[in-house]
Amino acid sequence: QVQLAESGGGLVQAGGSLRLSCAASGRSFSSYAMGWFRQTPVKEREFVAAISGSGGTTYYADSMKGRFTISRDNAKNTMYLQMNSLKPEDTAVYYCAANQVITARGSAYDYWGQGTQVTVSS
Repeated sequence: QVQLAESGGGLVQAGGSLRLSCAASGRSFSSYAMGWFRQTPVKEREFVAAISGSGGTTYYADSMKGRFTISRDNAKNTMYLQMNSLKPEDTAVYYCAANQVITARGSAYDYWGQGTQVTVSS
């Protein structure tokens, strides 16, 4: 069992940057693959990025490649999402999740945080 808590969301203008954090409590954090997902009231949950337990493997949705970077610091039990060149369509609630194996399928993840709001103005 792990508990996840996102932070770092807020309001930014188009073209700006934001860094999200996901703090995990529980043992064996490095054994979990982690993922970021996002959702809006008019759009279903969407995969953003994922990272293996060691940090050696990463996946990105095509629209995020080159703009977003996922990373983790296992010594701090924390995962990060660095978001650059933000667009209004990036506006959403961003969730972090944990799973035994790295995957882009949200339904496969066992643990979820409560989400943090990201709003990008134009």
